[in-house]
Amino acid sequence: MEQLVSYLLPLIGALWWPFCRIMALLSTAPAIGDGPVPLAVRALLSLVLSFLMLPLTQGAVMPEPFSLHGVVVMIEQAVIGGVIGLALQFAMTVMSMLGFLVSSQVGFAMAQMNDPMNGQPSDVMSTLLQLAAILVFFAIDGHLVLAAVLGQSFRAWPVGSGYGPLLLHTVALNLGWVFSAAMLLAVPVVFSTLVVQIGFGLLSRVAPSLNLFALGFSLVTLFGLTMLAQVVRFIPEHYLAMTNQILEMLQLQMRAAHG
Repeated sequence: MEQLVSYLLPLIGALWWPFCRIMALLSTAPAIGDGPVPLAVRALLSLVLSFLMLPLTQGAVMPEPFSLHGVVVMIEQAVIGGVIGLALQFAMTVMSMLGFLVSSQVGFAMAQMNDPMNGQPSDVMSTLLQLAAILVFFAIDGHLVLAAVLGQSFRAWPVGSGYGPLLLHTVALNLGWVFSAAMLLAVPVVFSTLVVQIGFGLLSRVAPSLNLFALGFSLVTLFGLTMLAQVVRFIPEHYLAMTNQILEMLQLQMRAAHG
C-alpha cells in the first residue's frame, strides 16, 4: 500500500498543476466556458488534457501541493490559464457587443430574454450573433487551436517558473480594440438608422399633423435589419481576422517568455 501511495503521489502532483491551468482556461475560453457547458464536463476535459500534457511538464520542478509555495504556484497556473482564455474570448465579446449596438439602434433592446450562456438577460441580436460566432469558432477548428495554444503555454511558462507581468499588461491594453472592432462593424447599421431618423425628424417638422412614430419605428427596424443582413455575411471573415490577431499577440508573448 505504501508503495502504491509513493507511486501515485508524484503522478497526482504532476497532474494537479496542469489541471489548474487548463481548468482556468476552459472556464474563460469561448464556447467551452459558457454557461450551458456543465462544470463537470469542463473538469473532465481538464483532467484528460492534463494527462495529454504530461510530456510537456516532465522537466518542470513540481513543488509540494500542500506547501505555501504550492498554493502560490496554483494561483499562478490559474492566472495564466484564465488570461489566455480571456484573450481568446475577445473575438466572441466583439460579436456580443455588436448585437447590443444593433439592438439599441433598431429598437430590439426593449425585448430582453434570459440568456443561459451569460446567466443574465440579453437581447435577441446579441444571442443570435453569439451563436453565429460559436459556429464559426468550431468551423475553423477553434477547439484544436485552443489545445495547441495550451500546449505552447507550458513551454513558454513552465510550472513553477511564474509568468511575466508583460502578459497581463498586453492583454489589458488589447482590450481597447474590442470596442473599436464592434463599433466598426456596427457603423453601417448605425448610419442607416441615423439617416432614417433624421429624415423623419425633418418630415415631422414639415407635417406635424402626421403620426410618424408608428411608421418611423417600422422603417428604422427594416433599414437596420437590411444593413445587418449585409454585415452578417462578413462576420466569419472578421471573426477569423480577430482570432488571428489574438493568436499573434499570444505567440509574441510566448516567444518573449521562452526566449
